[in-house]
Amino acid sequence: MMLWKKIAASTLLVFGAFSLAGCTKSAPPAAYDVNLEVWGIFDDSDAYTQILTEYHKINPHAKNIVYRKMPVETYKADLLNALAAGKGPDIFMIRNAWRSAFEDKIAPAPDYFMTEREYRDTFVDVAATDFIGVDKKIYGVPLSVDSLALYYNKDLLNAAGITRPPVTWEELEEDVRKLTVVDSFGNIMQSAIALGTASNINRATDVLTVIMSQLGSPINTLSDTNRQISLTDGNSAKALDFYESFARVGSPLYAWNARLHNSIDAFSEGTLAFMINYSWQYETLQQKNAKLNIGTAPLPQFQGTTPVNFANYWGYAVAKNKPPVESSARNAAPVDPVKQNAIRVHESWQFLKYMAFAPKNKTVTMRNAIDGATRDFPLTLDPTETYLIKTKKPAARRDLIEKQKDDLILAPFAAGNLIAKNWYQGNPEAVDSIFSDMIDSVYRGEKKIQEALSAAASRINILLR
Repeated sequence: MMLWKKIAASTLLVFGAFSLAGCTKSAPPAAYDVNLEVWGIFDDSDAYTQILTEYHKINPHAKNIVYRKMPVETYKADLLNALAAGKGPDIFMIRNAWRSAFEDKIAPAPDYFMTEREYRDTFVDVAATDFIGVDKKIYGVPLSVDSLALYYNKDLLNAAGITRPPVTWEELEEDVRKLTVVDSFGNIMQSAIALGTASNINRATDVLTVIMSQLGSPINTLSDTNRQISLTDGNSAKALDFYESFARVGSPLYAWNARLHNSIDAFSEGTLAFMINYSWQYETLQQKNAKLNIGTAPLPQFQGTTPVNFANYWGYAVAKNKPPVESSARNAAPVDPVKQNAIRVHESWQFLKYMAFAPKNKTVTMRNAIDGATRDFPLTLDPTETYLIKTKKPAARRDLIEKQKDDLILAPFAAGNLIAKNWYQGNPEAVDSIFSDMIDSVYRGEKKIQEALSAAASRINILLR
C-alpha cells in the first residue's frame, strides 16, 4: 500500500506539475517499475541492443523494454486493432503521413521533456511539419528521415562518356538522349530513367509529387487546416506532362514503358541508368546484384527554382491509453489505472527523449515520474548515432546530417532531408492509389492531363473531407 499512497499524494506531479522537484537530498527517489513494449518494422532487435543496454543502466524504473518487429504488410491494421482492444504497444512506429489519423490515439510529449523550439532546433523542418499538431503538441519523434535521391549505374554512364550524374532536370534530359537504346523494332533495350508510368516504377507517386512541388503546384498547400485542393493550375499540368513525356512514344525523352521490368529489377539487371528512390533500396539492390557499380547523387532540380525534396519515413509515438496489468499477488494493492497510465506515458516519452535527442555534454537527465526529482547520468554513446550506424540510415537530427555529408551512399539522402517537404494526405495509402490511377490513365490514353488531374483532385477532396 505504501507505493500507491506515495502516488496518491503526488497525483498532480504525475500529470506534469513537477514543482516539488526540490525535495531534500536525503529523500530517496519514489519507487515504481514500468515494462514497455515497442512495436517497429524493418529493424531487427539488434539495432537497439546497445541502446537498451545503456538505458537500463541509467533508469532503474524501466525494468523491461521489449522490441517487437512487426510485418509491414499488415502493420497498420494490426496496430489499429491492438490499440482499439487495449492490447497494443506502449510505443509504436507511425509513418510521417499518419500523424493526423492517429492523433487521438497518441499521448503527446510532456513539455518538460521537449518543447516545440527544442524540437525544431534538433530535427529537420519536415519532421516538425509532420509530427507537431495544430495544438503545438509533439506527437512523434524520428530517428531517421528519408528523402529521394538519384541512383545511377556508373558503368553505363562511363560507357556513354558521362563524367558525372546530372544536377538539374535539364542536364538529365541531355543524358537521356545518350543513354536510352531502342532497337529497330522500337523495343527499349537500355533505359536512361524510369519515369512516365506508375505500375512498374517503385515510388512513382512520390517522384511525381516532388516534381509537382518543384514546379510550384499547390499540392503543398494541403494541411491540417486546409483539406481541399485544386490541381487545375498550369504548374500541376506542367509537372504531369513532364513526368509522362518519358513514357510517351515519339517524345525526345522517351525512355520507359509499361512493358519493361519493375524499376528495381531493371536497375539491378543493369539495363536502367537512373532511378529515383529512397536510401532503404540500396540494400535491396545490393542483394539482387552485389556486383552492380552503384552511385547516389542529389535529386535533380529545375534550373532557377527553389530546391525541394520529398520525405517518406517513420517516427515513434506513445500510446494514449493502455489498461494496467493487475498484480496476481495475494493482498496486492489495487491498481489506480489513471496514475499507472500517467507513469507509463511519462516513462515512454522519457525513453524516446533519450533515444532521439542529442545528449548534452555526453549526459542524460532522468526524471522521476512521481516526485519529479531529476538526476544526470553519463552516457558512453549517442543512441541515435548508434542506431544510424547500425541501420545505415540517413539522419533526422541536424547535427548528425553534418556528419553524414561525406558518406558515399547516404550523403545525398541526408542533405535532401534539409529541403524535404510533405503534404497532408489523411490516408496516404488511398492517395497513393489515386495518383497511380491518374498517372496510368494518362499513359494509356484514357484521359487528357488536365482531365486526369481534375479527377484525382476530386477523389482526394472527397477522401479528405
